[in-house]
Amino acid sequence: MNFLSIGFWAAFCAFFLIYIFVKKWSRAAMLLWVLAFDLFFFWQANGWLILLLPATAAVNYFLTELMRRQGTTRPGVPASRLPSSLSADAETGFGATNPAAAEPSPSGNTGAARGWILALIILVDLSALVYFKYSGFFVEGILNPLLGSNFAVGDIVLPIGISFYTFQAISYSVDVYRGKYDGRPDFLEFCFYLSFFPLLLAGPITRAGRFLPQIRRAEPATRHELRLGLWLIILGLLKKGVIADYLAVYNNLAFDSPVSYSGYELLMAVFGYTMQIYLDFSGYSDLSIGIASLMGFRLDVNFRFPYRSLNLTEFWRRWHISLSTWFRDYVYIPLGGNRKGQARTLLNNFLTMVVAGLWHGSTWMFVLWGALHGAGLAVHKLCRGWLKKIPDTWPVKALSWLLTMVFVMACWVFFRAGSMQDVGEIFRRIFTDFDLAYIAPFWAARKLWCVVLAVAAAGLLIPPRAYDRLQARFTRLPWVVIFVVFLLAVQLVIQLRSGDIQPFIYYQF
Repeated sequence: MNFLSIGFWAAFCAFFLIYIFVKKWSRAAMLLWVLAFDLFFFWQANGWLILLLPATAAVNYFLTELMRRQGTTRPGVPASRLPSSLSADAETGFGATNPAAAEPSPSGNTGAARGWILALIILVDLSALVYFKYSGFFVEGILNPLLGSNFAVGDIVLPIGISFYTFQAISYSVDVYRGKYDGRPDFLEFCFYLSFFPLLLAGPITRAGRFLPQIRRAEPATRHELRLGLWLIILGLLKKGVIADYLAVYNNLAFDSPVSYSGYELLMAVFGYTMQIYLDFSGYSDLSIGIASLMGFRLDVNFRFPYRSLNLTEFWRRWHISLSTWFRDYVYIPLGGNRKGQARTLLNNFLTMVVAGLWHGSTWMFVLWGALHGAGLAVHKLCRGWLKKIPDTWPVKALSWLLTMVFVMACWVFFRAGSMQDVGEIFRRIFTDFDLAYIAPFWAARKLWCVVLAVAAAGLLIPPRAYDRLQARFTRLPWVVIFVVFLLAVQLVIQLRSGDIQPFIYYQF
């Protein structure tokens, strides 16, 4: 059930043909039909672990309904009048522009009961996530070194998509508690929301307030949505199936055995992985959003040209936006956000990024990657008063972009490398064994790889407005032309992929 596999597209085409007629016939039948495909999709990915998804849905829905019956979040203020969303503070990146609205405060016994129920919901959700994802890390990476023991957890299969549907479940319950979402979905609608297959394996994380109203409207996809969906699917196929997968072949060789490569070859692998991880992540998001658009559901943009960022704070407003805003709203703000002084704000930023790093994987390498970004964000915020005094000229912008990209690329080495020994070897060889004489033989050996990397890098130069115009023009093309472009994209995927399809990087999270 990989979005690049023939098996998925064959199953999806059969599903979609029936979906079109079922949606016109009955909304309830549409919900049941999609839910059945969702469960089939999840079963194909996880086998018997499919039971975790309906269990999570049942726990969150019924306990949240119990919490809802305890009263409103703020006595005397209807939930519908509370803010529907939190927006990022232009200064902090993680902050809330309306701190008072971030955490409505219940009072008395009602508030205590609601708080305890919410705590139970989060505990149950995180318990399953921690067991499947972090048992080995805590026992073998923390407990054994502290106690000098040799406990072994054994083989625990990580359910694909558990991080994403768990985060959606938590956001639903917290938003109901805060009064940010006052809709009352029935259990079938909630199951639809939590298991919607385009979002199931790797997001984007979608809030209930954004998605559930669309389920109730159940409007058919417009002509524009159908064309936009195909545009995004084609873009996702090219990003992931053509460029990212082809770059991954050499990147994997270099990162898995850095002692076998020179400093120049390793630097090229760092460049390659920087492009691969962006195209892999954003390509999956394009596929997910595009498939949802074909079905008549609108999802928010998840990547907004992150490699054009001029500082690290801006980078995290553009990179995996649904995940960044989730950590902002459900980790950073509960920690205190930017409401308790500069020192606490910097600490909250740092801790949030450490948690984000741990979310990406159960190894110290991911924790260190998150800590580096947390430290980088803290430094940027400490220096922002001084930075504002610098004239905003093109040379300054170019230097800002270069410094941001060098930092991001260096951090990707920690994200990708298998161990600190590999990280040290990569940086040591780049700085001590770098020779431009390798350019000619590297080009001779990997011409197509270099061309693909150059094409990927050139894509960074496309201004957002030019991309929007290109998208608008595509959606106005005749259907025949769109179909031919789609077939060409599929052919490119078939021609350039080597061996098995590379799995989406986010599947492991």
